[in-house]
Amino acid sequence: MIGAYFIGILFMVAGLIIGGVLRSKFKKYSEIPVNGGLTGKDIAERMLAENGIYDVQVISVGGQLTDHYNPMNKTINLSEGVYNVCSIAAAAVAAHETGHAVQHARQYSWLQMRSKMVPVVSISSQWLTWVLLAGILLINSYPQILLAGIVMFALTTLFSFITLPVEIDASRRAIAWLQGSSVAGTMEMSKAKDALNWAGYTYVVAALGSLATLLYYVMIYMSRR
Repeated sequence: MIGAYFIGILFMVAGLIIGGVLRSKFKKYSEIPVNGGLTGKDIAERMLAENGIYDVQVISVGGQLTDHYNPMNKTINLSEGVYNVCSIAAAAVAAHETGHAVQHARQYSWLQMRSKMVPVVSISSQWLTWVLLAGILLINSYPQILLAGIVMFALTTLFSFITLPVEIDASRRAIAWLQGSSVAGTMEMSKAKDALNWAGYTYVVAALGSLATLLYYVMIYMSRR
């Protein structure tokens, strides 16, 4: 049990380190412009058009690294540091989020699977902490509560692992499009790939950290005897 707890802490620290490196790299690459003076909004709209997608809107949202694609209303939401900015970081992020829109249009199976899980995972996440806490406090009297929490946590862990191929494929589509266009040169592409790779690492660590935490709760449940 101590080993699983230690591994969980290790992944948490790794996540903090990778997150710090990611923010540092995006800050660095945000100061390097791309060819043609295209902003993140321009990149997204151009990539959408070249993929024959005309029913997706590109909008601006507040915050830093808050960029995301919303399949419910078909919007590519770009943060302030991406939407009206011409930089390698903005191009990489905009192309990545547009990659999700392309996945949606092409009915990419992993994205469809993740989208179907969102309502269930969202509800589970609201109650997960309380169920796990109650399960640990009442483990000797009502072990079923902790078991229910483990099942709920297993859903969030599964969601994290399903997210991995979705994010990796979106980056693959982004890199392929950037390479095929005149937006980024050789030197710029290497930096764009570096930024997207580090963004991908955050999802890998999150998934593995979730698995380690799940195993920790499973061990608590099994050791009650």
